[in-house]
Amino acid sequence: MGIVSIDEARTAANARGLDLVEVAPLARPPVVRIMDYGKYKYEQARKAREAKKKQHNVRVKEVKLRPKIEEHDFNFKAGHARRFLEEGNKVKLTLMFRGREMTHTDLGAKVLERFAETLGDVGQREAEPKLEGRNMSMLMAPKRSSGEKSG
Repeated sequence: MGIVSIDEARTAANARGLDLVEVAPLARPPVVRIMDYGKYKYEQARKAREAKKKQHNVRVKEVKLRPKIEEHDFNFKAGHARRFLEEGNKVKLTLMFRGREMTHTDLGAKVLERFAETLGDVGQREAEPKLEGRNMSMLMAPKRSSGEKSG
């Protein structure tokens, strides 16, 4: 409509049954728009809901292992970790040592290494194995596909 007085703008908005909404208050003169404010707020809320639906919350799932793990148990737990990674979640691999097993932490590191190799096609290491007390842990994240945006 161009530059008009506030009274004229209010009258025009009332005549159309719409609201007078200030868009840029710092501009000289301030910029206002004639619109249905309730409908505008509803559209904004709807867009926010749609965006929220599309996002995926990444969770950290934990898989606990022992240094003397048998082949079947290893494959079983690797299957769980694979499923977690395919769902887009991170996996924390925790290797628990008991008693004298602490003297052979190198065996535990080999188990985690083998686990990372087994899951290499669906996941990548995010953190190297580190010893914290009687536990050794490593974090794996899902691999980013080429079509997926990083964000």
